[in-house]
Amino acid sequence: MSTRLSIIVPVLNEAPGIEAGLDALRGLRASGQELIVVDGGSRDDTAARAAPRCDLVVTAPRGRAWQMNAGAAQAGGDILLFLHADTRLPPDADRLVIDGLAKSGACWGRFDVAIEGAPKMLRVIAFLMNLRSRLTGIATGDQAIFARAADFHAVGGFPEQPLMEDIAFCAAMKKRGAPLCLSARVNTSGRRWNKHGVLRVILLMWRLRAAYYFGADPKKLALLYGYAPHEK
Repeated sequence: MSTRLSIIVPVLNEAPGIEAGLDALRGLRASGQELIVVDGGSRDDTAARAAPRCDLVVTAPRGRAWQMNAGAAQAGGDILLFLHADTRLPPDADRLVIDGLAKSGACWGRFDVAIEGAPKMLRVIAFLMNLRSRLTGIATGDQAIFARAADFHAVGGFPEQPLMEDIAFCAAMKKRGAPLCLSARVNTSGRRWNKHGVLRVILLMWRLRAAYYFGADPKKLALLYGYAPHEK
């Protein structure tokens, strides 16, 4: 039996772009990969627009960790890939992930990332994100983290906290082995950077990461962040 990929997309009020985002995954679905959308209580018609374009729509409490875990609980794939609604995978993402894990022996990994937007600084930020990830073995959700389903469930999935769930998950997975760092790029929206200002977002994220490293409560950090788990 061939290895199957389950792509899990947490969403919240993504109606304006959800159709284009899911249509971009049509080729992966056609090749037999599973696509699950997990709605966190959207006040628009995100779920209704998503339903014809995916295999399953799941409802879960708001928050990426809760939503991704809910999607993983329903997934039938051997490998789980967690994708932000405004991030685009390369067309051959399934082969890159499946073959990459098989050849490397790794149980999890992530893609390099490119950030869409006009400011040239976004290219530098993406380069530094990719470099930092390779050096530390820690990825962010923008990099389309993936893991073998058995290993994902073995570590308990994503810690159900409102912020830094991706950092905590990677730390747990590192204990099972180093990540597969794919040089192929996913393209993610720079909307948060453009909206709030590149420098301001950089300083905020450094502050939040430093505070988390020194043991700050993720709930308090989420308040500083603005508790917008689906907004970049």
